[in-house]
Amino acid sequence: MTELNPVIHAPVRLRVMSLLAAVEEAEFAFVRDEVEVSDSVMSKHAAALESAGYVAIRKGHVGKRPRTWLRLTPEGRRAYTSHVAALRDIVARSGLSLTDG
Repeated sequence: MTELNPVIHAPVRLRVMSLLAAVEEAEFAFVRDEVEVSDSVMSKHAAALESAGYVAIRKGHVGKRPRTWLRLTPEGRRAYTSHVAALRDIVARSGLSLTDG
């Protein structure tokens, strides 16, 4: 059985990884709003994912306003895929599927 990834398993981090898996890159504020956390909570989780090598953080400007963008690294994409597989394995043992209500 594939193991759950403790870095990704935290609910906010799992939501961030899931969102980033669906896009090439996303602005920090968009991700923060989608996962419904404060700036400081988002920063803390983004930093943890960056430290693990799962997320790349890019800073720049749009006009004169500073902006931050997040994207999954290839390692992050592999880790996320593996984590989802582990979740599927756990759910499969119950006889349910992830789409069952």
